[in-house]
Amino acid sequence: MKRKTLGCLIMLTAIFLSGCMYPKEELSQNQIPYKDQIQAVQTAVDDFQKDNGGILPIKTKEADTPIYQKYPIEFKRITPKYMAEPPGNAFESGGIFQYVLVDVETNPTVKLFDLRMTETIRDLNLRIKSKGYPPYKKQIAKNVYSLDFKQLGYKSPPYVVSPYTNQNLSLVITGNAEVFVDYRPDLYQELKNSAKQFKPGEDIRPILVNDSMFVPAYSLPYTLDAKTNEPVFLEE
Repeated sequence: MKRKTLGCLIMLTAIFLSGCMYPKEELSQNQIPYKDQIQAVQTAVDDFQKDNGGILPIKTKEADTPIYQKYPIEFKRITPKYMAEPPGNAFESGGIFQYVLVDVETNPTVKLFDLRMTETIRDLNLRIKSKGYPPYKKQIAKNVYSLDFKQLGYKSPPYVVSPYTNQNLSLVITGNAEVFVDYRPDLYQELKNSAKQFKPGEDIRPILVNDSMFVPAYSLPYTLDAKTNEPVFLEE
């Protein structure tokens, strides 16, 4: 799993960095999430599904692929018949977003997987590999830990920017040495503004997905703490 994840990150980074070859004015367009582009892809997906007996235009992934990475749209199956070309902000066009589907069984819906986090996570993985082991610092939850970033050569802890709130999110690591983004601050903020009720043990990540353009990239499952009603990592 660790080797597969690192391989995917390297591939995505190569695609991501290819955007550097685009002109500045075109590159800026490739970095903006547009609702009309998402709607155009949604229409193409719906039309493809209707014309193909319910089949979705998605790439085949392994069964254990994380849920929000499991159903990437395969644009070559919907272009040029259902749309002229992939949106400019899709990584297939040099953009920074992977177009994915959620709710594929009941209501296939187009969302964006933000690839801007890929380079930060890739750099952290390479430093861990170079050291030979992850320098665990503190256990946050069962099989979830913080890292001693100084041992990995960082002057300050690395972070990624949330596509939901634009706040800085920290990185955590599992006992299997897989790096993930910690979305607890985003979840806490969203829960305060939502009337939706969740039960302890229920994955609460959909609250980030339902009313936004994005899926929580590189995320672990979260639930509510039964005592504090605050977001915590969901223990399997």
